[in-house]
Amino acid sequence: MAKKPRWAAIAPEEIKKIEKNKVEVKCVFCKGTGKDPWDLLSKLSKCQVCHGKGKVEILGPVVTCNFCHGSGIQPYTTSRLHCLACGGLGVVTKITPSKTCPVCGGTGIYPRRPHPVACHNCHGQGIVAK
Repeated sequence: MAKKPRWAAIAPEEIKKIEKNKVEVKCVFCKGTGKDPWDLLSKLSKCQVCHGKGKVEILGPVVTCNFCHGSGIQPYTTSRLHCLACGGLGVVTKITPSKTCPVCGGTGIYPRRPHPVACHNCHGQGIVAK
């Protein structure tokens, strides 16, 4: 017997609620241009976050990403990667109710040296659901 997809178990009114909560935000990785900000492949290549649209959809309400501080760029590296905590969006869906992450103590950075990485428990946000 075929396994039902996860979305098949969601009631139609829940799907409408999810669609209603979507927020369209400007892509901060490419600053809304839709082009790769560093021209890695060519000057015509598309942004790896918004796929050339300049805008992205996310479930609302949203808050600024704590790990990259809203820049959308992976912090603590010299590479040209998008932030792993927010996916390059610069914002994340707000968690309510929330509490401080017990692993990183609210910093969003996993206590590891020499290179800081996003906390595996809170995904770099410093808060987790209660």
